[in-house]
Amino acid sequence: MTTGLAICGYGKMGRLIEQLAPEFGFEVRARFTSADIDALSVETLRGARVALEFTTPATAPENLLRLASLGVNTVCGTTGWLERLPAVREAVESAGTALVWSANFSVGVNLFLQTVARAASFFAKYPEYEAWGWEIHHAAKKDAPSGTLTKLAEEIRGSGYTRTLTLSSNRAGAIPGTHEIGFDSAADTITLRHTARSREGFARGALRAAQWIAGKKGVYEFPEILGELR
Repeated sequence: MTTGLAICGYGKMGRLIEQLAPEFGFEVRARFTSADIDALSVETLRGARVALEFTTPATAPENLLRLASLGVNTVCGTTGWLERLPAVREAVESAGTALVWSANFSVGVNLFLQTVARAASFFAKYPEYEAWGWEIHHAAKKDAPSGTLTKLAEEIRGSGYTRTLTLSSNRAGAIPGTHEIGFDSAADTITLRHTARSREGFARGALRAAQWIAGKKGVYEFPEILGELR
């Protein structure tokens, strides 16, 4: 039995999600581009009970509020809107729906986050090491630094590393995404890097989250549910 799916944001990621959706038991019932996102309604959703939201930082919060009011559980991969998370959380909880959000739905990236956090806890004990973070994405990506690099910085700080941490970003061409964390001393340099080969890892992770969210209530960040995914 298939589950009705709506795709909000029909760019490269949205089209890839549509291509992969049947593999995860979904039937795409509705597609919304950034231009027609105001058309979200019970009628235009055509029975979709789960939505994947990949739009822009400016439009994502309103989309999430509207989807919650329509009773649709949502997976959101848009970054750069988290100052609105408290309001979105309140709306989702009031509506009795569910939201899974993340700066990055790649399983590999989320394991990389855990790896970086553990490494930072080691380097925190050695004052001769300073740290940097760098990322590069395709030229069309709107936010910089990326949500993933911001999350990596949060993980480093949360692991007890309090010294210099310099972040930088580049945008060029069609690069899916590379994130690098380094620790440097006068004696040596240690570098940790994740390189995405395509958007497929992000799309598959989002669809796995969409499988998980069906029938759930509440607000979750992707790493919280990673161990429960099929």
